[in-house]
Amino acid sequence: MRYDCIIIGSGPAGLSAAMNLKTYNKSFVWFGSKNLSDKVEKAEKVTNYPGLPNVTGKELQAAFFEHKDALGLEITDKIVSNIYNMGGYYNVVAENEFFETTTILFATGVVLGNQYKGETEFVGRGVSYCATCDGGLYRGKTIAAIATSKRFEHEITFLADMAENVYLFPFYKECEVEKENVEKVMVAPKEIKGQLRVSELVLKDDTELAVDGIFIMRNAIAPTTILSGLEVADGHIVVNRKMETNLPGVFAAGDCTGKPYQYTKAVGEGNVAAHSIIAYLG
Repeated sequence: MRYDCIIIGSGPAGLSAAMNLKTYNKSFVWFGSKNLSDKVEKAEKVTNYPGLPNVTGKELQAAFFEHKDALGLEITDKIVSNIYNMGGYYNVVAENEFFETTTILFATGVVLGNQYKGETEFVGRGVSYCATCDGGLYRGKTIAAIATSKRFEHEITFLADMAENVYLFPFYKECEVEKENVEKVMVAPKEIKGQLRVSELVLKDDTELAVDGIFIMRNAIAPTTILSGLEVADGHIVVNRKMETNLPGVFAAGDCTGKPYQYTKAVGEGNVAAHSIIAYLG
């Protein structure tokens, strides 16, 4: 099945777009967190959302959930790791599943966490963002696994069952992975090295670990990493007033398009993007 749209991101921009696409009976998959937006929920007070003076983040989040549920909107809690331009449509990879779509909407917010030196250079040549997609390539080999959340522990265990040795960098509290072939490393990485493929991971104390592959598991991956050719400026996706990017059928809305980082801006851009997508689909 080829979907009309795939939305990546479940914050206010993604929600706004999903609501409008649902209203117009468009087929889509909405990737994001079942919790919608941690950023919204943790906000102490939101003072500039029209009609909701001095609303707390939890109250606004509850209103978002109520509206989402009333429309029957479903969120697919998978991380998109690759998007391939097939010429006229796109192939989206999310945790080893493939989804065909005519259009894409990035509503990813600002992806936190800087890339490591050499990371982009070695994507597909030893650097991977999906354990279940590429883990089988490293059976009996030595790999590094960099994880930013407890939600990835099942993937780390999967990798440990494949690889001979795993260097695990757990950037979260209470890591529960306990395997004989997993060594937890508490010094942060700083650089990925190699020639044709990855061969070393350099740590901040200048230790060099010999590895055959590196799995980087973040809660979100920068759009430019997963979709080649997407234009950015100053760390944000470049869009016009229709929320169109430089790639046909690819749109963006919310914080990922730049400042101000405001919920009202995100909701408005999500609305505009949805209507531009509807017009694009014809």
